[in-house]
Formats: sequence, structure tokens, C-alpha cells
Amino acid sequence: MRHVVTGLLLSVVLNSPLQAAEPEQVPTVHALALFGDPALPAGFDHLPHVNPDAPRGGSMSQAALGSFDSTNPFIVRGTPASGLMQVYDTLLESNPNEPFTMYGLLAGGIRLDPDRRWVEFDLRPEARFQDGEPVLADDVIFSFETLTTKGSPFYRAYYADVTEVVAVDRDTVRFELGESESRELPLIIGQMPVLPSHFWADRDFEAVTRDPLIGSGPYRIVEVSPGRRIVYQRDEDYWGRDLGLNRGRYNIDRLEYDYYRDQSITLEAFKAGLIDFRVESSASNWATAYDFPALQDGLIKQMVVPDGQPAGMQAFVMNQREPKFADVRVREAITLAFDFEWLNRNLFYGAYEATDSYFENSEMEASGLPTEEELALLSPWRSELPARVFDEPLPIEQPDDLRQRLYKAMDLLRAAGYEARDGVMINTATGRPLNIEILLYSTQFERIAQPLLRNLSRIGIQGRVRTVDVNQYLNRLRSFDFDMVVGSFPQSANPGNEQREFWGSEYADRPQSRNLIGLKSPVIDALVDDLIAASSRQAMDTAAHALDRVLRWGFYVVPQYHLAAYRIAAWDKFGYHQPFPEYMLDLSSWWVDPERARVIENRQRNR
Repeated sequence: MRHVVTGLLLSVVLNSPLQAAEPEQVPTVHALALFGDPALPAGFDHLPHVNPDAPRGGSMSQAALGSFDSTNPFIVRGTPASGLMQVYDTLLESNPNEPFTMYGLLAGGIRLDPDRRWVEFDLRPEARFQDGEPVLADDVIFSFETLTTKGSPFYRAYYADVTEVVAVDRDTVRFELGESESRELPLIIGQMPVLPSHFWADRDFEAVTRDPLIGSGPYRIVEVSPGRRIVYQRDEDYWGRDLGLNRGRYNIDRLEYDYYRDQSITLEAFKAGLIDFRVESSASNWATAYDFPALQDGLIKQMVVPDGQPAGMQAFVMNQREPKFADVRVREAITLAFDFEWLNRNLFYGAYEATDSYFENSEMEASGLPTEEELALLSPWRSELPARVFDEPLPIEQPDDLRQRLYKAMDLLRAAGYEARDGVMINTATGRPLNIEILLYSTQFERIAQPLLRNLSRIGIQGRVRTVDVNQYLNRLRSFDFDMVVGSFPQSANPGNEQREFWGSEYADRPQSRNLIGLKSPVIDALVDDLIAASSRQAMDTAAHALDRVLRWGFYVVPQYHLAAYRIAAWDKFGYHQPFPEYMLDLSSWWVDPERARVIENRQRNR
């Protein structure tokens, strides 16, 4: 969770000159903020949510689901292991207590052209890779070129507006941003992991590898057992351990990730003490499965930690590459069969809230009718958008009663050219039944999918769940070989370039892209550009409202539910500073309490 790529926007409160400034005219700063000044001054001692005197040592074991066969997290091929980003440092890093600020990590100094036509980073002279070699401007250039040409499509999407990268000198790198209107781009560049060019000189970057790759981060890979286990050891010689960003962080010596095939098995492993820490995704487990002796004896803690980020959208995604989903009336009919209230009452112990918006739980969520500002963005596309976008308010009003919703769904299907024959919905033009397969990799979601399929069967839509192993699932996901999957479109408080990969036409047919829906819409492309180019918080919210409105009236997904918090269960051997940071769960600030760890180890040994 160390490097979470969040779509952040950039704003520096400066008057825009008529011509781009020269580097010597631009002040060197330690951080970039969205509005105003960074909360922490240059030379700050430590982040507010850490204990700078935390003890070091101990271990933390976590569960990973499925399998892995690669230690390279940057490429399309293979299934990467968990935790790999802890091996790598980036030019900048966020403060989990601020939503809009990035501080220098590998980069000790930053210069940003007031017109945002270029950005320069001064690398810290003490920065080193784990083999002792210095981190140089050439490594940054290598990383950019390699990730954008050989890495996941994610990187090409994020850095698409960079026109050139040059080494000003040994320790300074300059990114030319051309005519880009993306205000977040300098921060996104700062989030790029920096790779050692010398290490990769005689290696094939695109090949699957299980070697212990190196970076400049606080942890090294020390054990790789493909499909079973990967272990990281804290680097005692980590170059950045005394930086203000890092003091009081990376305290735990050994981080272990053990792989399990099923969520239910991971819970039993936790109860047995094989796993130290777990984020619980199941409301029913949280409510009923932790009543066992270790919890009763006070050896395990349960915590609900608020999450200040927007909830985003978790949903059953309908693959627009499949002709059966081409008609919006068919898609709307399918959404009507999802009965959240029944699920929440019978399976979730009332723990969740229904999700409506792609920017749920934030000021970017659209509501009511479009404002004048939204209409300025939407009206040029009026002929290509359904009238409902302009004429009907959000949230979308649907009957509360499931039976009434299913009646409405039947009417929509008939209007789309289907008719019921012996209880099966048949396309009158092709004579084919409307069948749906929901592809899963975990049995945990079967209990969510089956009620939806039961309701669909009541209106003649035949469906089934197919649960496959993780590797097969990922291969099918990469090639978009599915009808429906459970997809997640996470959002930050400042959405930006990642929206292109979520919804952009150019990513609809690009393997491993996050455009799971398969959207190819010039309207949505334009609205995404409006969002990325927003010059103020108000303009960004307006663009998000317009995009949210168009996506919701497109009925591309079956929205599910959300919880604006983390449910954490942990053996009580860890220390942490409270209150927790507002915008990110930062496990790097935790530490192992030696006394409590001994008590737990003795208890487990004597069982």
C-alpha cells in the first residue's frame, strides 16, 4: 500500500506569465500542492501520523489470494506477487494526511514552469539503489521510456502528455509537457517508480521473471516461492531512512505474504496465528466469524478505520464488446434485477450503503438536474446523448419494490426486441436467448452473484456463475473474454489521467487496460479531457458531475455497495499512532511491540 497511484491534480498559485519561464527564474521547492502551500515546511522532521521513535524489528504476515509467477509488477505478462512496490522509490511521495500534496523523495528539489510546460527534478545525491549504485537522471529517463513502451498500458495512459525527457545534468531531469492541459501531470510524473538502468541492461524487461529484482526502496526481496510465498526484508542500508518523509516508517524488519486459494481459508489461517493482519472484505465475517478465544482473550483487535477517499464504483461490469449489451434498454433491465436491500438485510448485516455514483461519497457525485455549468459541457453533445441526461434528475428513480422493478425490466426488454417464450427471453431478430455468464475468481462473490441471477431468471434471462483460478481469470480479463465481471473503479479526491484508461476509447481494445466496459464514446472522451484540464476545484467538480451523469445514464454497470472505511483485524502485537491519517491507510508507519509480540508468540506456542 506504499505507493498508491491516485489521480491528483496540480495547482501552483502563481500568476501565469506571457511566456514560459526559464529554469533559473523558477524557484526550487520541496513539494507541490493543489491549493495554497504544502502543510509541511521544507526540512520537516517527520510526518504527523508516525512515531519517529518507533522501535524496529519483528515481522508482519499477510494473506494474498490466488497465486503469482512474477516479481515484475510493471508488465502485462505474468501474475505479479503482492508487495512488490515496496522495493521501489519514486521521485515524489504523498502525505496520507493531505489529499493534494506531493513531497520530494528521490527528488530533493522541484521546479515547475508556471505555465506547466515543463518540470525539473533535482535528484538527491545520496540516493542509491540497493546494490549501492547512485540514482541518476539517466535512470529516470530509462524508467520513463521503458514503462511507456514495454510496461502496462497504465503507464502509457498516465504519461501520454509528456513530449520529451532529457537529462539536464547527472542529477537533474527535465520533463517537457508540451501543450498539455493536464494540471496533474507533474504530480503523476513524480509518482513514477524509478528503475535501475544498469540492472536491466542485459535483461529482457518484458519477460516473466522470478528473480529478486532491485530498486531504491526500503525493502528487498529475500524469498520467492512462486505461487506460495514472497518475503521482503527491511534494507538496513536504505539511503532514505533519515528523510522527514521516512522517519518513523518502515519499522518492521520482515514482511511476509502467504498465498491462499480462498478467502475462507485465509480467515482460518488468521485464527490459527499464521497471518498477523487482515483487511476484512466480508460484512458477515466481520459480524460473526471473529468470536473465538484469541479475540475473547484480548489478543486480537478489530478496528474500523475511516477512509477519506471517494468510494468510487464497485459493480458488475457489462462488457460492451458483446453485442447482447449494445442496447441501453437491455442494460437498464439487468440493473433493475439487483436487489441491494435484500442483500444488505440478509447477507451484510446492514453494513453497507448502496452505490449510485462513479464518484460516490464525494462532492464530485452528480445530483439533481444539470447545472448551467454542466450544461455548458453537455449541450454540444445533446444530439448524441439520451434526453434523460438533461431532463431527469439523479439519483435515478426506480421502484422500491423488486416485483415492480422486474415488471419494468420486462417492458424494457420487449422494447429492445425481446419476447418471452416458455419463460426464456428470446431476441426476435436473431432467435437467440439472452444468456449471461458472470466470471469470478473467488467463491466469496458467488453469494452476491447468485441472487442477481435468480432475479434475472424471473424475467427470462438465463445466467450462470463461472469461478476459475486467478491465473485463468486474469488471462480472460486481459483479453476481455467475459460477459460480466466484478469490476472496481477507485477514485481519488482529484481524478485525472487515470480516467482515460477507465473510460477512454483508445483503451477499449488494449489488453490489460482498465476500460473493462469497452467504452468507445467521443462524448465520454471529451468529458474526460474536460476533467483533466480543469483549472480549479469548481471546474473539476463540474466536469466530474457531467461525466458521472453520462456514465450513470448509460447503465454500463450494475452498481453494488460501498463502505467508507477499512475493517481491520490484527493480532495485538503492533503499535501505531492515532488518529490514523485521513486519506490513506499507511501500514508503513506501524511497528511491532516486542513485549506484546512475545506474549502472543508464547500463547501460540503453547496451544
